[in-house]
Amino acid sequence: MDGVFLLSHEGQLSVFTIGVEVQLNLPNKITLSRIFLIPIFIILMSVPFQWGSFQMGDQSLPISHLAGALLFIIASTTDWIDGYIARKYNLVTNLGKFLDPLADKLLVSAALILLVEIGLAPAWIVILIISREFAVTGLRLVAAGKVVFSLPVRWENSKLGFKLLRSPFFYCTIGRSHTSAFPLDRLPCMPL
Repeated sequence: MDGVFLLSHEGQLSVFTIGVEVQLNLPNKITLSRIFLIPIFIILMSVPFQWGSFQMGDQSLPISHLAGALLFIIASTTDWIDGYIARKYNLVTNLGKFLDPLADKLLVSAALILLVEIGLAPAWIVILIISREFAVTGLRLVAAGKVVFSLPVRWENSKLGFKLLRSPFFYCTIGRSHTSAFPLDRLPCMPL
C-alpha cells in the first residue's frame, strides 16, 4: 500500500493515500503548492543574489528579499484560499487536516529562522516562538484523540492571518542588519 501512514490514538493505522483523487482535491493541491513554495522562499531570502537593492526611506532592501516577501504573501494567501474552498464546497479531508497545519508551521518556521540568519532577530526569540508552535500542535494532537473533527476558532484563524501577514512587512520595512542585536527601535511589528 502506498501512502502516508499515521498511528491513531487507539493504536490503529490510518492510511492517507496521496494518489487518490478524492484525497488530493483542489484545497489539498493548493496546500501542497504552499509547501513547494517554501524552498523557493528560503533561496530568495538566503542566497545573496546580485539583483540590486530597493530604497525604503533610509534603508536599503535587496530585491531578492522583496521578491521573497512577495512570495511569502502569496504562500500565506493560499492558506486562506484552501480553507475557504474546502469549507465552502465540503472538500475537507483527513489529508487536508494533516497538511494544512504542517504547511503553516513550515512556512512560519522558515520565515522566523531566516530572520535569525539575516540578522533581524535573536535566536532566543525565534526558539521561543517555534517552541510554542510545537507545544500548541502537541496539545491539539492530544485533543484530536478525543475529538473527531474540530475547525480552528475564528480568533485562531485571525491570529495566524496576522502572523502570516505581518512577516513580509517585517522583511520589507527593516533593511539588512549586520548586528546580532534585535533592532527594537526600528520595528513596525514584532513577532509574538
